[in-house]
Amino acid sequence: MINATLMQIVINASNDGIVVAEREGRDKPVIYVNPAFERMTGYTLDDILYQDCRFLQSGDRDQVALNAIREALDKGGSCRQTLRNYRKDGTHFWNELSLSTVYNEADKQTYFVGVQKDVTTQVKAQQRVAQLEAQVAELQEQLAALQAASAINKL
Repeated sequence: MINATLMQIVINASNDGIVVAEREGRDKPVIYVNPAFERMTGYTLDDILYQDCRFLQSGDRDQVALNAIREALDKGGSCRQTLRNYRKDGTHFWNELSLSTVYNEADKQTYFVGVQKDVTTQVKAQQRVAQLEAQVAELQEQLAALQAASAINKL
């Protein structure tokens, strides 16, 4: 069995942000974040202690991924979703969140743990590919129209 000191060292060494929030209460208050979370978001544990993680979405709360997260929180399940979060300086980043429920010995839901990975580079690359594909489709349509016009002019 791994001891608590080694567990803390491992969690602090993680490159992914880790957040622990209490299950009880409407706001699911944050009780722990690791150093990677602090680097990723610019928020320290002192900044956000006992707050709900909703502050990470700022006013951007109409995201589809948030519905799946709310459902997992309500049912005590788990989920993996990608959503826009906002750093302390106001800049947004894309966060792949893996959310899990922690149960105690009596099988009661006690905490949630969220593991966050900054996937901004991947999301921007996917968006750029989609833009380029749309441009290619538009150019193909224009080429087909020009070819059709050229064929009519040859008559």
